[in-house]
Amino acid sequence: MVDFIIVGGGIAGISFAETLFKEGKSFIVFSDKSQNSSLVAAGIYNPVILKRFSITQDAKEHLEYIRPFYKAIEDRLSVTLDFPVPIHRRFTNIEEQNSWFEAIDKPRLEPFLSPDIVHAHYEGLSTPFGLGRVRHTGYVDTQALVQHYHAFLTSKKKLLTETFDYDKLLIEENSVSYDNLTAKHIVFAEGFGLKANPYFNYLPLDGTKGELLLIKAPDLKLDIAINSGVFILPLGNGFFKVGATYEWDDKTAIPTAAGKAELIEKLEAIIVCKYEVVDHFAGVRPTVKDRKPLVGTHHIHKNVHLLNGLGTRGVMLGPPLAAELYQSIVEGVPVKKEINFNRFKI
Repeated sequence: MVDFIIVGGGIAGISFAETLFKEGKSFIVFSDKSQNSSLVAAGIYNPVILKRFSITQDAKEHLEYIRPFYKAIEDRLSVTLDFPVPIHRRFTNIEEQNSWFEAIDKPRLEPFLSPDIVHAHYEGLSTPFGLGRVRHTGYVDTQALVQHYHAFLTSKKKLLTETFDYDKLLIEENSVSYDNLTAKHIVFAEGFGLKANPYFNYLPLDGTKGELLLIKAPDLKLDIAINSGVFILPLGNGFFKVGATYEWDDKTAIPTAAGKAELIEKLEAIIVCKYEVVDHFAGVRPTVKDRKPLVGTHHIHKNVHLLNGLGTRGVMLGPPLAAELYQSIVEGVPVKKEINFNRFKI
C-alpha cells in the first residue's frame, strides 16, 4: 500500500508529488500526457493582474512559498527552473500611465508596482509612453520541470505512464484500489481532463484555449518581459515566447491560423525589428468561471481529493495549494472557502 495515488503529471500533480516527497509520504503518479497545458505554458509568475490592476489572493505568501519550493527541486535534480525576470507593462497612451499611478496608491499593490516610469531604450521595442515595472516576477521553465521531474519519478519507480481508467477505481471506507495498487488516498490533478472524471465532472471547469509563438528576433534586445496585450518573454540567444490567446469555444490543443494571426498582429504593434516564427503551441488551460481554483475533498468519499483549476497561474498557485490540500487531508486543516470546490453544489 502507498499513501497516495496522484492522477495527473502536470504542474498540479508535480506540486502535490513534491509536497508528499518532502513529507516522506509514499505515492504513485499516473500521467499519460494527454493534457499538455503545463508543457506549453509560459510559466510566468506575477502577483498583479495588469489588465484590471488587481492583486491575486495571497500573492505575497504564494511568492514567498514558491521560491524555496522550486529551489529544492533545482538542487535535487541539478537543473535550473526558476528565472527571475522583471515584467514591464508597456504603456500605449497617457491614460494607461495614469491608471498605473492610481494603482500604486492602492496599499495592496504598492509593494509590487514601481512608482517610476521607465524610459530606457530597448533596441527593437517601441515604447512611446514608457514602461511600468512590476516587482517580484519571473518564470518557471514548465517544459523542463515536467521533463526532469518525470525522469526523477521514473528513477524512483513512482511514475506510471498510462491512461487512468476511472472504471477500475474501487473506493472503500479507508482505502482506494486500482488493479493491484492500493492507497490510503487518491488526488485528481488532471487539468482539463477533469471533464471525463465521474467524481468531479459536475464542476464548472470551462477550459480556455491558449496559443503561443516561439520566435527568433536577434535584433530585439530585451532582458525583461513585456506585457502589452500579449507578453514577450526572453529565453536567451535571441529567442522569445509570445502569447497568449484566449479562446473559450475551441477545446482542442491544436494550433490555429487565427490564433497565430492574432499573436502576430499584436506582436507587430510592439516590436520594430525583423523576427522569425520558429514554433507555434496550443493548450487548454484549466480555468473556472469565477477564476478561482478547485481544491478539496469529495462530499461522499473522504479519501478522494481534487487539485485543479489553476488557470493561467499554475506555477504560482500549484505549490502552496498542494500544501493546503495536504494539510487538509493529513492534519484536518480546512481548505479556504474561496478555493474549496464545495462552493459549487451538485
